[in-house]
Amino acid sequence: MSALPDKARELLDAPNHVTLATINADGSPQTTVHWVARDGDDVLMSTVKGRRHARNLERDPRVSVLLIAPDDPYSYLEVRGTATLTEEGGRELIDALALKYRGVTPYPWDKPENVRVVIRVPPEHVVFHGA
Repeated sequence: MSALPDKARELLDAPNHVTLATINADGSPQTTVHWVARDGDDVLMSTVKGRRHARNLERDPRVSVLLIAPDDPYSYLEVRGTATLTEEGGRELIDALALKYRGVTPYPWDKPENVRVVIRVPPEHVVFHGA
């Protein structure tokens, strides 16, 4: 397991967006932009059960998460790892992310039938370039 540098933690704790890369069934890449949180060094994202990237993760949990610093495109963080999905804490995470990114809580844009899940990525390989 690779620990995140302090500056990388700061980038994850700020309202910056990340890109999650998963693997489609045919082996092609699939990317999705996400709001992000951190639990220790684990990267957390929220999604809805049944979305393409959630289905990809159920089949093949290998991922890459990329965050490009908004004030310096040459500073970036890549976290690679094996993701897990869980419904536990799904509603709480999206509410916390809505507050962090939009200043509202609870998250107001879900449909009643949505089942929220947490994507958790413990870092197995970390690449960080930045100040």
